[in-house]
Amino acid sequence: MSMVNGVDAQGFVQTVGDAALQPEFQPVLTDVCATLSQAGLGLEAIFVYGSVARGDARPGDSDLDLTLVTRDQPGAQVLESLEALRQVLEQRHPVVSKIDFDLGYRADVLVPENTNKWGFWLKHHCRCVWGDDLSLHFERFRPSREIARALNADFEHALSAYLTRITQAGTEPERLRLQREAARRLIRATHTLRADDALGWPHTLEEHVALFVQHYPTMRIQIAYFLFEARNPSAEREPFNTRLQAFVSWMVSQQA
Repeated sequence: MSMVNGVDAQGFVQTVGDAALQPEFQPVLTDVCATLSQAGLGLEAIFVYGSVARGDARPGDSDLDLTLVTRDQPGAQVLESLEALRQVLEQRHPVVSKIDFDLGYRADVLVPENTNKWGFWLKHHCRCVWGDDLSLHFERFRPSREIARALNADFEHALSAYLTRITQAGTEPERLRLQREAARRLIRATHTLRADDALGWPHTLEEHVALFVQHYPTMRIQIAYFLFEARNPSAEREPFNTRLQAFVSWMVSQQA
């Protein structure tokens, strides 16, 4: 099936499930599934997304991004156990630079008002590697601004939290890691400003930037700064925070 800008001939957003998983990452995925599923945490499903799901991850450099769905809303004890296991798995597998967990629970995922958020996310950005593939509950989606905003509804709060964490970072490696994460989060959040008639749907950071610059060419330099930081974090704390705060304020004003 031919694809143009992440959308097929019928106008549906492409999914990541067609790409073959890279053999370098199979051991860590196998370990993750075995470790988490046997920990008694009430997991319903494990999904992988990002570069590993797309099949273009770089060993030793790419993160392993996982969405975990539990049967019930997780309590504090489950969250603490998951964080402890995440750290153990991360140390055990240097083939990935970092392991991230995004959490959801079954009722919240399947409730109709969250279809544009959870339904789209699981159907088009994730691939199930263990458990009940909840993406099968949803039909394919066509691109829309409503979906982009549903996926990034908390961007202002999330990026404000990054500003605080960057300011409080105790070491330079920790600070640079947070700046990398914040830059990636910001770039993806620019999709909330997509035009109503935009046809494509970005998956990579570069695709997000290209679509953004197409509609906001005067912001080319500003977004290029964050793309560089997303790939090669190196900026000093204060200049980065100043630019991040200014960009977030600009985005909020554009949406208003």
